[in-house]
Amino acid sequence: MMQKFVSYEKMSKKERSKIDSAKRRDWNGLNPVTRIAEKPKKYSRKIKHPEKLF
Repeated sequence: MMQKFVSYEKMSKKERSKIDSAKRRDWNGLNPVTRIAEKPKKYSRKIKHPEKLF
């Protein structure tokens, strides 16, 4: 017997959360906040070639 089609809005909260969690992507243990690239125009006080100072 085939299941009847039920629109997303009419599904129960539990069924909607199952579908939503299946669609979500996993970060595999990575923290996206720590993965921000540095801005190229930002002024950097870090010395480019510290071995050439002395």
